[in-house]
Amino acid sequence: MEDTYKTIEKPSEGLFKDKGSKFISFAFTVNSEDEIREIVQSIKKEHHSARHHCYAWRLGAEKLLFRANDDGEPSSTAGKPILGQIQSFDLTNILIVVVRYFGGTLLGVSGLINAYRNAALDAIIRAEIVEKLVEKWLLVEFDYGAMNEVMKIFKDEKLPQEDPQFDLRCSIKTHIRLSELDRIEQAFSKIEGITVTAG
Repeated sequence: MEDTYKTIEKPSEGLFKDKGSKFISFAFTVNSEDEIREIVQSIKKEHHSARHHCYAWRLGAEKLLFRANDDGEPSSTAGKPILGQIQSFDLTNILIVVVRYFGGTLLGVSGLINAYRNAALDAIIRAEIVEKLVEKWLLVEFDYGAMNEVMKIFKDEKLPQEDPQFDLRCSIKTHIRLSELDRIEQAFSKIEGITVTAG
């Protein structure tokens, strides 16, 4: 089970110029389509005098969600080459927007593909690529009497404890890397009167 993915640490910018046209690229880490829409809108506002705002994104550790947008450029000359760079670096949870300021000379299909590809590449190589873990939340609820058994698992597995509530009925939240989830859930489930909720 894949439980790591590669993305960029923080936003970066790149640039490519050809025949007077300027292609400014912006790379962002993103976690949802709503976030992507907001960023694209804000770049359109900021660069309202640019002719095109083309972009591509990919989301999720499984890398199944992705989209490419040519924003008025000839079909597949902008969004696809940007997405191609995201794929060749095996990145996800990333959005790259390339803003084009037209320089007066048409670049043709191959020229556009080359420009958008290189602008996206420049933003990626200027970014720091990091590997992240896919983690799941686990809420462990148990009776006060089971405290010692529960805490032993937390200690042995070196699990982070978040928002612990100790009362007659206790609860602790933790997060666990995906590949460890089943094994740790099973360890907890052997304790009487415990409820484990994954999310």
